[in-house]
Amino acid sequence: MAIPKEPRQLMINIMYLVLTALLALNVSAEIFNAFKVVDKGLTASNKSLDDSNGKLPDIIKERAKKKKELEVYAERVAPARQLSKELSDYIDGMVNTMIDEAGDKSGSHDEGDYVEVQGVRELRGKKNKDVTTRLLVEEGRGAELKAKIEEFRGKFLELIDEDDRATFEQEMSLVIDDETWRHGKGKKNASWESFNFRQMPLAATLPIFSKFKNDAKSTESAVLNYLMGKVGGEDIVLDKFTVVSAPKRSYVIKGETYETEVFLSASASQASNTGVSIRVNGSPVRADENGVAKWSAPASSVGVKTYNADITVTNPVTGETNTYTRSFEYEVGERSVSVSATKMNVFYIGVDNPIEISAAGVSSNDLKVSMSGAGEGSIKRADGGFVVNVKKQTPAGQFAKVNVSAPGITVAKDFRVKRIPDPTPTLSGKVGGAIGNGEMRAQQALIPTLDNFDFDARCNVVGFQLIRSAKREDPVINTNKGGKFDARSKELINMAKPGDIYVFDNIKCKCPGDVANRTLPSSVYKIQ
Repeated sequence: MAIPKEPRQLMINIMYLVLTALLALNVSAEIFNAFKVVDKGLTASNKSLDDSNGKLPDIIKERAKKKKELEVYAERVAPARQLSKELSDYIDGMVNTMIDEAGDKSGSHDEGDYVEVQGVRELRGKKNKDVTTRLLVEEGRGAELKAKIEEFRGKFLELIDEDDRATFEQEMSLVIDDETWRHGKGKKNASWESFNFRQMPLAATLPIFSKFKNDAKSTESAVLNYLMGKVGGEDIVLDKFTVVSAPKRSYVIKGETYETEVFLSASASQASNTGVSIRVNGSPVRADENGVAKWSAPASSVGVKTYNADITVTNPVTGETNTYTRSFEYEVGERSVSVSATKMNVFYIGVDNPIEISAAGVSSNDLKVSMSGAGEGSIKRADGGFVVNVKKQTPAGQFAKVNVSAPGITVAKDFRVKRIPDPTPTLSGKVGGAIGNGEMRAQQALIPTLDNFDFDARCNVVGFQLIRSAKREDPVINTNKGGKFDARSKELINMAKPGDIYVFDNIKCKCPGDVANRTLPSSVYKIQ
């Protein structure tokens, strides 16, 4: 074998020698497992893209109805989706053919192409290099794939306005790396398909094909978002109105006065009060300069009270006058106790759970509160309210109870007890997906984020596995302790370059109140 002069090709040849040596040492299972992990991450990313892309077409078509000239963008939605599907189906067909050729050769991709190894389902021909070399290199299907990708790239670009194509093309994910292999052009049989697939084990090519599918779906997403931008920037027309009643309290004590504000709610901020007329139970109510009218009624008896409000308004856009009517209710009652969680009707383990306890007409100093039931809870006064702490999650059908007593009143209210929800592992605020190589290199740690969790709580990453998969290189795995990148992880991160795939797997995390570590979902990042 001639020694290549080009450094990168020399490195690749050396890596193949290392792989051969590893195979001889019977440690190839770990290598193939790394390929499998990368492919699994890309497959999950593709599903997320499909889910995201499926939500946009209806929105684009609906917004395009605003103006006749926007319909051209709605017409491009179906072709963008079809191009992505056709290319993905083409790639799936090529993969299924290789799996069958390396498996039982039945002519179809079926269960005969798989075997069970120590309880794990594996490809029968995962180490087969002959099939990939013959089909993709010698029989020309790799060249056909390259031509197909370039063809579909052009078709996607045709869906973009001519003035925007140059900018859009620079950011397209669907692209052929047509430069790296050209350094070996002077060699015999040098080609893109030979560079990527010759003597590659079947299992090692699967992440490559998943990556091509990911590129197609990412490009579909980019086109749909482009079309969304074209139809979404129109002025909002004030054409929908509703009557709103905003009482100071919807439950009042007998002898007090019920008071509410009645006003018009419009769908645009440019609404004017000119020509607005407000009536409650048929009697006119004067509105202020903001269009808000105040109405009150004495709470002379206990029970549910109903009142009707109607507003007559002239639409500033159409000049049309319409009347809008709604009925509202409020309740007059005797003294009672209210116990409610400040943030939600559940207590979380490991954090302070603030609750509000009030009794109409009763001083807070006269309230007596305690905890009982499941959850091993305790309660104390804090910041004008109360704080509950719990230790154990309540089984189904069991609750933590907050007991309140005051002169003439005894109340017990049930609450569920849960552990803090799983955080989301993030880099630079991103949950997987595309990330720039500079941005990737700037990262120092894997951060667990508690999205939409209203309590002051912080979870910590205990450890994870970092897998770097670079094109034409064997995946490298490092076990990292803690959330901050150790020296080896930082070294792998600093090697980030476009096309690399980073997988954070087996992420262990611990949140307040946890007795044992919990496992978080894997995250996959593609370097742009």
